[in-house]
Amino acid sequence: MALHSASASAKYIFAPAGTEAHGQAEQFTKAALTRADLDTTSPIRQFHSWFAAAQQSSRVAHPETCCLATAELPSGRVSSRMVYLKELDAEGFVIYSNFSTSRKSRDLATNPWASLTFWWEELERQVRVEGPTTRLSGEESQKYYDTRARGSRIGAWASRQSQVLTPALSEGGDADDGRKELEGWVKEVEEKFEGQEQIPVPDFWGGLRIVPESIEFWQGRQSRLHDRFLYTKKASSPDGGVEWALERLSP
Repeated sequence: MALHSASASAKYIFAPAGTEAHGQAEQFTKAALTRADLDTTSPIRQFHSWFAAAQQSSRVAHPETCCLATAELPSGRVSSRMVYLKELDAEGFVIYSNFSTSRKSRDLATNPWASLTFWWEELERQVRVEGPTTRLSGEESQKYYDTRARGSRIGAWASRQSQVLTPALSEGGDADDGRKELEGWVKEVEEKFEGQEQIPVPDFWGGLRIVPESIEFWQGRQSRLHDRFLYTKKASSPDGGVEWALERLSP
């Protein structure tokens, strides 16, 4: 990676290439992707197949990690953050979060559409999911919530996600950076549920399902001539299933 001086006119970084300084990125050479490699009827099944390969690979540490992007209306301002995929079913992709004070909750209140991006660098693969979102019921969210470590369940109650934390002055007049306020909220919740193993899921916290309208599978190829296949939802079939169009995209 080429690093430059911090003068007003200079670039800090130019043409980064990992740890190399020559400015040329590595080539993608590990695999190819053709239509014959894909489940042509179900991108959900295809994703499950790719996820299983990533999960079973010793090279991919956390294949469930993905970037969730949302956009506020009418401003159109986009925000994104890394989250964990927790569930996949025939309806879509489920993540869990705070939906009261968080930036994502404000975005989704005005615009229910969202996207997920999975990047498995070690396999040179990427998956992009786009579609509207729906909240899971409290009962569904409770099932996942019960699997979390106790500290994480307490944290879900205590954290007023994205709210500004107020620094507290000590007796000596020094202020902390706001962490003490968060720790105070955690202490309050710990006292509230002391000795109680079964903790109810907060009504402001739970699952969000991204119901895909499109899913793209991307396999890196040499010279940046990547293989890209896009599934686009066409219509629901009489038996309640979904029909998908499958097309190869230019890189």
